[in-house]
Amino acid sequence: METLLKDERVERYALEHTKAPPELLERLERETIASPLNSIMLAGRGPGQFLRLLAKLVDARRILEVGMFTGYSALMMAQALPDDGQIHTCEIDPEAEAIARRYFAESPDGHKIHIHMGPALETLATLDGPFDLAFVDADKENYPNYYEPVFERVRPGGLVVFDNVLWSGRILDPQDEASRAIHALNERVHADSRVDHVMTTIRDGVLVAHKL
Repeated sequence: METLLKDERVERYALEHTKAPPELLERLERETIASPLNSIMLAGRGPGQFLRLLAKLVDARRILEVGMFTGYSALMMAQALPDDGQIHTCEIDPEAEAIARRYFAESPDGHKIHIHMGPALETLATLDGPFDLAFVDADKENYPNYYEPVFERVRPGGLVVFDNVLWSGRILDPQDEASRAIHALNERVHADSRVDHVMTTIRDGVLVAHKL
């Protein structure tokens, strides 16, 4: 997750004043950064704790995630779930899946996480709601395509959250496919009378939509 903050001291200060993750997640973060995978996709402490608190605030029991990567955000959100809670998470990269499964096996919350491998749009068609919270952090070109299938599976009063909605500022003058897709998603949510919403500047932008 790329940062928009230019002053690294401010970013560091914010992280220092955010609750530290469990040691297991710190190890997961280090391994992901050291791996050949694109570690910029890692949620990290700030966004991870933000998601955990959102799940806690809506008293989540079922969470939908599109884009698991190495499992950091799933493990963060799983902490907020009761022991019989569930996270259904979609992923397409088997290398990321392998890392995630190892850490899920170590975590006391790992049994709550159910991995669905394959194209997320195909997986979504097989999953039934309602979910209390949905988090989307996957291929940006499909952001507009994910919105409706995710929205319809979230209960009234639940949250739909999209990551990277500022795309390092490229959405201000979208020239590439990913930037245009993210901008289209942002416009769609902003015009959707079915939600109350806020776009935050957390890291690379997090859009939170509350389903009315």
